[in-house]
Amino acid sequence: MNSKITLIVVQGVILFPALLWKSYQLSRAPRDVARWMVTACLACFAAAYPLGLLAGDVNQPYPGRIVPLLFQHIFLCGLVFSLACFFLFSALPADRARRRARLEAVPLGAAILVMAAVTVLMPDVPPAQYPRAGVSVFYLAADLYLTYGIASACFFARRYARGAAPRLARGLTVASLGFAFGAVGGATLIAVVLVHWAGAAIPSLLVQATVFLVFPSAILLVVGLSYPGVATRLAAARVWWQHLRTYHRLRPLWTTLHEAFPEDALSRTPPGRWDALSLLGVHRRYYRRVIECRDGLVRISPYVARLEGPLPDRLTEALRVHARREPVPEEPTPIAVPESGSLDDDARELVALSESLAG
Repeated sequence: MNSKITLIVVQGVILFPALLWKSYQLSRAPRDVARWMVTACLACFAAAYPLGLLAGDVNQPYPGRIVPLLFQHIFLCGLVFSLACFFLFSALPADRARRRARLEAVPLGAAILVMAAVTVLMPDVPPAQYPRAGVSVFYLAADLYLTYGIASACFFARRYARGAAPRLARGLTVASLGFAFGAVGGATLIAVVLVHWAGAAIPSLLVQATVFLVFPSAILLVVGLSYPGVATRLAAARVWWQHLRTYHRLRPLWTTLHEAFPEDALSRTPPGRWDALSLLGVHRRYYRRVIECRDGLVRISPYVARLEGPLPDRLTEALRVHARREPVPEEPTPIAVPESGSLDDDARELVALSESLAG
């Protein structure tokens, strides 16, 4: 497998999962215009991807089949336009963003019009026999717009990242690096096409260099735009895993207290089949178990307070005393109190007590 095919495969592996993820996020917030723009950007990229393969394994300035090449470049231009709209609607009031978006649509429409005209006028011959002037005009129209749009997006991304939240700022920084690679690659492609149109020989190394600028830029773009959402989900997954582990580590303490005070259970509804592993289900069970453990300790604390020795031994003995239905000796007293009032700190104290009971 050569380097170009490897880059194409990597691009696809990153692109399509990113599009699915953004589509899911969009379904959760369908009124978010900026999210619509990011999703449209990835959708245009995904549409251009197979069309580029259909056009043939070609590099500028040499053409592939003109019709799939036209639609590939229309979607690539749509990608850049969506990026511009994303930054506009993220950074400006809605009215100003719409006005700027309409202005940005003018060069987009001009580029598409030129490419479509060249496609219509192109003779029905094999790609190798296409007129050099027609091919050059086609690529120049696409490359000029793409380079302009990518350079503008790079500027907007760097500017917007300075005032963004940390995760979004990191994603925009990665994306801006991709834009920088893409802008340099686009400028190189314009030079290649102009040299070819003039009839001069183009060093193969220069043509390959454009590939290794444009393809990494696409990968960095997808990674940068997907990073904030992926980082957020990874952080949520860490919290989910922490809550799941704490839930199970509290089992010895919870079981002991639940046997003594079954009426303190917060819910008697049987969980669903997937509730134990679902995101909300794990959090709900974790919070309920922490609260039930704390409620049980409050109720048993008057018995614990009059005993001496290590807390686990006192708790075990207090539960025996309670089981004999002896009267409550005094008011509740705090047991295993955390240093702060947060629920997670409370859970850590309860886990320590639970594990001492299990040991």
